[in-house]
Amino acid sequence: MIKQAPQSIQKFSFSKPPRIAIVVSRFNQIVTNGLCQGAQEWLSEHQILFYQEDLYYAPGAFELPLIAQKLAKSGKYDGVVCLGCVIKGDTAHFEFISLGATIGLMQASLHTEVPISFGVLTTYTSEQAQIRSEENKENKGREAVAACIESLALLQKI
Repeated sequence: MIKQAPQSIQKFSFSKPPRIAIVVSRFNQIVTNGLCQGAQEWLSEHQILFYQEDLYYAPGAFELPLIAQKLAKSGKYDGVVCLGCVIKGDTAHFEFISLGATIGLMQASLHTEVPISFGVLTTYTSEQAQIRSEENKENKGREAVAACIESLALLQKI
């Protein structure tokens, strides 16, 4: 018999409270601030403490992987949430930055065996980015931190 996956996990059990780092790209700051706010609200709603000293700012999305890897290797954090925004322009720059951030974050997570979540918006327009960072339940920062916490809970269970 195949187990059905739960639609939404609301309760997590940890041997000790998880400590999460959040790394936010300063590029497209209006959007990334909204993602960061959403992530912090989700943690608060789930009674997971977050300290402002665990909030880090990167110049842009391309720099997220190195910073996330360093935080994951520090032993201080159980998970790292990376938030950024890359909006397509008229050149191929969008593709290079998006791909570099994506592969870099995946490699960092695999290398350190620490959940590093991908909360980098890759949109075609500013409007799409703004919608995904608004103060509501659809905020992609909320989704990124939820994925990190859920992954951490499952890894601890394994």
